[in-house]
Amino acid sequence: MEAIRLILLFIHLIGFALLLGGAITQFLSGKYRINPAVLWGAVIQLASGLLLSAPLRGGGDDEPNPIKLGVKLLFAVLIFIMVFIPRKRTEINKGHFIGIIALTVINAAVAVFWH
Repeated sequence: MEAIRLILLFIHLIGFALLLGGAITQFLSGKYRINPAVLWGAVIQLASGLLLSAPLRGGGDDEPNPIKLGVKLLFAVLIFIMVFIPRKRTEINKGHFIGIIALTVINAAVAVFWH
């Protein structure tokens, strides 16, 4: 079970790297659009996050806080919606793009700092 959890965590981190790295790269280029890295990063983050939380529902001391999981799920769904809906537009609003980056960083902060 631990090997599966570690593989899912690795996939989750790859999704995070795609999402944040793709978004920052696009932001620094000055063209605010959803590139494939951002889209796939959001999909991978949402799917792997759901799979990571599912096997941990067995109880015990290592059980994650359900409120924390709910907050992370809320942020992940918001990010996914913010990425998926305008994915075919040639350009999106700068504030919308900053929102994607901010929610991604906040979601990572919740994962790291909320115990």
